[in-house]
Amino acid sequence: MKIITLTLFALAATSLDAATAQENWTKDCMQCHGKTGAADTKMGKLLNAKDLTSPQVQASFTDAQATDAIKNGIKENGKTKMKAFGAKLSEDEVKALVAYVRTLKK
Repeated sequence: MKIITLTLFALAATSLDAATAQENWTKDCMQCHGKTGAADTKMGKLLNAKDLTSPQVQASFTDAQATDAIKNGIKENGKTKMKAFGAKLSEDEVKALVAYVRTLKK
């Protein structure tokens, strides 16, 4: 009985993390990266945001680099390309968001 309870608890926690990641994606990332991650939004095109559905783009960065980008943002030539979310998101939320980004690959 303990194993079943622990398994159900772990599954509930996992689905809670997934919901949180998707909610954070919708709230913080979708404006530029789009609903599917293809960066097909007006803002995404303006900023030349990465198409996160592309296997080549996904292969071009590590989870640690994605974590750093989410926490600290991205600047190029002194201009902010992606704002930082480190003060807004917890460590667990950032980790869940990185895992969610990996699911966008086609």
